[in-house]
Amino acid sequence: MTELHEVQITEEKPLLVPPAQPVPGKKHSVETPYGLVTFTVHGTPKPKRPAILTYHDVGLNHQSCFEPLFHYEDMQEIVKNFVVVHVDAPGMEEGAPLFPLGYQYPSLDQLADMIPCILQYLNFTSIIGIGVGAGAYILARYSLSHPDTVEGLVLINIDPNAKGWMDWAAHKLSGLTSSVPEMILAHLFSQEELSGCTELVQQYKEGLIGAPNLSNIQLYWSSYNSRRDLNFERGGDVTLKCPVMLVVGDQAPHEDAVVECNSKLDPTQTSFLKMADSGGQPQLTQPGKLTEAFKYFVQGMGYIPHVLDRKLSMGSGTFYAVPPHRLSAPHTPVSYSALAHSNTPILAQPSYGGTMGLVWGTVTAP
Repeated sequence: MTELHEVQITEEKPLLVPPAQPVPGKKHSVETPYGLVTFTVHGTPKPKRPAILTYHDVGLNHQSCFEPLFHYEDMQEIVKNFVVVHVDAPGMEEGAPLFPLGYQYPSLDQLADMIPCILQYLNFTSIIGIGVGAGAYILARYSLSHPDTVEGLVLINIDPNAKGWMDWAAHKLSGLTSSVPEMILAHLFSQEELSGCTELVQQYKEGLIGAPNLSNIQLYWSSYNSRRDLNFERGGDVTLKCPVMLVVGDQAPHEDAVVECNSKLDPTQTSFLKMADSGGQPQLTQPGKLTEAFKYFVQGMGYIPHVLDRKLSMGSGTFYAVPPHRLSAPHTPVSYSALAHSNTPILAQPSYGGTMGLVWGTVTAP
């Protein structure tokens, strides 16, 4: 009888990637008229679907700006239906070399003009953009010049206005008394977060102070502070022609600017979400709530055919979602606030036109 021997088999590589570990993206670089730009692609293109393209804020890169949001379990369920492109502003990617002294960093308009080179390289025809701060401005600027390629925008903490003389003087004065990391932290986080020195603020403060590419970050910061006015005008020729979701945290540094932006955009295309308890960076502090809002945004555009019933706590109010329906008849556009305290349920029809849900709280017109 043949003797049996115990054999140990060691698996060199796991056969499957655990669900909690997103598949690493593939990094690409492409030369543009304004320099080299680096971006990371996750997933494969889906037929007849746009790519989700992100652009980060000053003092961050695509990882530090978006990882908590895109690694959120429910968000992974959404984005598996799309290819995702994370753009890093020049010199902001991990391991980026320092620009030489006197280097002319691209303006925000020129950074927006790099995006067609990325899409041409990837052979993509349309996007849904998600931008934060400076990245939100860049995607809005791109959408103004290439409206046919943008199917939707999620703009977090956007300030569409150029700095006025008072802002410019205050910025110059701040530069005499504060370091670049301190000024950028005041741009990213609320005063409450800064004074409380939260764990998140401390983490990002240490990251900025110790950043090997701090001189590059300062150049991006300077370009942001030299931005031109987008000149949005409700009912005018200069406006965003795609569905837009504006997002800002309660008491965030850019709350007033986002509220003003909402008043200037087409109310039939724009939804406004003010998030309680989220500080200056809702995509970092409240990824679950933002994921839920994004789910209904893309569903309203017709890209997610069914959304399950579920209950989501939205700050001090509660959002009850019901199975959505496409609306064929015109409706009164409204936006929903996450800061409501009323206990009266209201049927909300966000102005991108496809989603219905019950909101415990108030609904305000743009």
